[in-house]
Amino acid sequence: MTLPIQLDVGSPAAPPRSNGELVFAEPWEGRAFGLAVAACEVGAFAWEDFRQALIARIAARPQAPYYVCWFEALERVLAVEGQVRERAALLAARPAGHDHAMER
Repeated sequence: MTLPIQLDVGSPAAPPRSNGELVFAEPWEGRAFGLAVAACEVGAFAWEDFRQALIARIAARPQAPYYVCWFEALERVLAVEGQVRERAALLAARPAGHDHAMER
């Protein structure tokens, strides 16, 4: 698999690996990883912004599991870009009982 982003291998933001392969302890970790890559691919944020947010989360919570920090960093960059607030506002404005399919 070729990723559209450059993953650090020797920095605080380096994802866990085993024999050079990414390691996910739980299914949600792989989904969080994929979500971050996909969001970056579609231009939701710049990878460097995410990387810096991840480094900051790891520094702030060194005992936290890596992918907890990953997910918190993802929430941060999406919130900064307004994606989360925008999407929440759209959902909140929908009538009660409406299906959850979103139109773009």
